[in-house]
Amino acid sequence: MKFAELKDLTVQELSARSSDLRRELFNLRLQKATAQLEKTSRLRVLRKDIARVETAISQRRNSPTAAV
Repeated sequence: MKFAELKDLTVQELSARSSDLRRELFNLRLQKATAQLEKTSRLRVLRKDIARVETAISQRRNSPTAAV
């Protein structure tokens, strides 16, 4: 996921996307714990995607236009 894809989303849509990504990360961690995870690189990608979404959310909340 690129940051440009997140640019047009609202805070509510970003929050929903964040919770979906966190749920997927949790499921992958369970698979890793039970030695069923085949694609371990997906964990790293998900963590970075969550960080991008959370950054976009904080930028929207802290922007001067959001206070208006």
